[in-house]
Amino acid sequence: MSEVVIKVENIGKQYRLGQIGTGTIVDDFHRFWAKVQGKEDPTLKIGQNNILASNRNNKGTIPDYVWALQDINFSLEQGGVLGIIGKNGAGKSTLLKILSKVTSPTTGSIKIKGRISSLLEVGTGFHPELSGRDNVFLNGAILGMTKTEIRSKFDEIVDFSGVGNYIDTPVKRYSSGMYVRLAFAVAAHLEPDILIVDEVLAVGDIDFQKKALGKMQDVSNTEGRTVLFVSHNMHAIQGLCKSAILLKEGMIAKQGDCASVINFYLRENQKNILRQEWKEHISIQGNSDKIKILTAEIKPQYESDAKIITIHTPLNIEFEFISDFDNELLNLSMNLYNIAGDIIFNSISEISEIKKGYFKGQCKIPGDLLNNGLFTISIMVVKEKSIPLFFIKEVLVFEVHDDRKDDKWFGDMSGLLIRPKLEWSLYK
Repeated sequence: MSEVVIKVENIGKQYRLGQIGTGTIVDDFHRFWAKVQGKEDPTLKIGQNNILASNRNNKGTIPDYVWALQDINFSLEQGGVLGIIGKNGAGKSTLLKILSKVTSPTTGSIKIKGRISSLLEVGTGFHPELSGRDNVFLNGAILGMTKTEIRSKFDEIVDFSGVGNYIDTPVKRYSSGMYVRLAFAVAAHLEPDILIVDEVLAVGDIDFQKKALGKMQDVSNTEGRTVLFVSHNMHAIQGLCKSAILLKEGMIAKQGDCASVINFYLRENQKNILRQEWKEHISIQGNSDKIKILTAEIKPQYESDAKIITIHTPLNIEFEFISDFDNELLNLSMNLYNIAGDIIFNSISEISEIKKGYFKGQCKIPGDLLNNGLFTISIMVVKEKSIPLFFIKEVLVFEVHDDRKDDKWFGDMSGLLIRPKLEWSLYK
C-alpha cells in the first residue's frame, strides 16, 4: 500500500475585507468614530459604498472577514496525481499556496512528507535582474538543492525549457512564455517529492504544454512522485490526473475519480437540460427559406423497464423536415459532441435527391459505442457537399450511464469517450 504524503484536515483560510488602515492617524480615527456612530465610512471613494453594499450579509451589515476556504479534507498517496478544478475565485490558488507554505491556514492542519516544488504563477521565485542561469541556481537553492545537484541537472533543465540561447540574459527581458518554460523546467527537474503546478502552463505554446504534461506524467508514473495540478483545461486534467477535487465557493463540492468529478462540474455549468425531443416551435435557430427541420428525437432501444440509456443502449435519432426545393442533391449530417463542446464524431448520410415535400429521416447509433457521460447532438443539412443550408446546435442533449458493474466488469474502460466493438480474429 502506498504511503500517504499529503493529508489535509479541516483546512480553512479567512481573509479580512477592505483596507487595514487609511494611511493616516486622522483618517483612521474618523473611520473609527463613524463606525461607532453607525455612520458611513467618510474615507470611502465615490461609488465604493455601492460595491460594499453588494457584499452585505443577511443582517444588512458588511462582514469584516470572508472565508476563502472552509472544511477542506483530503489525502494523497505517493505517486498520486490530483487535479483541482473549479470556477475562478473558488479557492484553488489559495489551497495551493497553503500547501506550498506561501501562506498559513486559519484553521486545520496539513501533514506533508517530502520536498515540495511549486509553480504558482509566472516568475515565482525568479529575480528579474538575474540571468536565467543564476535563477536556476537560486530557485534550486530555495528548493533545498545543493549546488552539485543543481549543476548535474542544469543541462536537462535548459534543454527542456528551450531558452538555451538566452540563458545568460536577465529574465526581465524574457517573454511570459519563456519565463514559464524555464520556471517549470526547474520545478520539474530538481527531483521534488511533490510537484505543485497552477494554471501557469496556459501561458506556454501548445508544444510546450504537451511536453510539460508528458513530464508530469513521467514524474508520477516513472519516478513515483506526487503531483497536484490546477487547470481550467479539462482535457489536460483528464489526461494527467487519476483523481480530482471540485472546489465551489471555498468548499469541496465533489471529489473522487477524475472522470466523474469533471462530468459533474461540466454538467453543473451546462446551460442545457437533458432534452431527448425537440420541436421547431421551441426555437427558430438555423431556419432556412428553402428547408426547415421540424422535429428531432432520440428513441433509445431500452433493454429494461428502467428506461435508462446505458453504454449498451442503441439509439435511433429520428427527425422530420420540409423542403421547398424543386430538385436538389442534399446530405444530412449529424455531429455528436461531449459536454465540453468537443466533436466526438460526424456522420453524413448518402447524397439524396430532395424535392418539395415532407420528409422523415433516421440515423442509428449502435450500442457499445459511447462511454458514459453527457452528449449533445447537432444537425446540419448540406447542399452539394459544401453549402450549409441549415445548422442547429445542441438540438438534443442526453446522458449515457455506465452499468458495467452489473456485468461484474473488472475495471474502468480506458477509452475517454467512445468504446467501439471491432471485429477480432485469433489464429493458431
